[in-house]
Amino acid sequence: TILCKDKFKLTKPGNFITIAQASYPVGRRCQRMPLKLDFKSGDKMIINGTVIENVGANAKLLVHNEASILREQDIISGTEKLTPASRVYYALQCAYIFPLQSDQYLTECRELLDQYIAAAPSAQSIADEILTQMETGTQYRTLKAAQKLIRHESDTVARFEQRMQEIDEATSAAEQEAISKAE
Repeated sequence: TILCKDKFKLTKPGNFITIAQASYPVGRRCQRMPLKLDFKSGDKMIINGTVIENVGANAKLLVHNEASILREQDIISGTEKLTPASRVYYALQCAYIFPLQSDQYLTECRELLDQYIAAAPSAQSIADEILTQMETGTQYRTLKAAQKLIRHESDTVARFEQRMQEIDEATSAAEQEAISKAE
């Protein structure tokens, strides 16, 4: 039995379809494991830069070779209102979908990430993870790390809004107390 060291196993943790290295007995030849996708009616996905929409009944697809695949729920449109963290994700997404221009998008991503960290140093560990994944070329993991950055941004904004509400409430209470003492 020969182990195929360059065998790819396609798995789907969370919403991402990932390509993970796998080694297992396959006889004398290395074969890639096909990826089975459930493609529901009305769903869209991007496969190797092409938008595909299921306009019929539910379908099952088998992908037999390596492909860049993003499901609709994981895609950020360039026309959407983008936040700083989602701009990082968008640049990574474009690098993944359009590999011929990936250097341009990865450069843009690094610049956007530097700007984000300058504004929110608390995200440094997430930025380090993104940069590490970018360097290793694991694009799905890079996108997953960028999703963490989007969650960080959302949590940071929520904490800020909560703190502002607490300040407003404290200010209102102090004003009411001052008015009561003045009367």
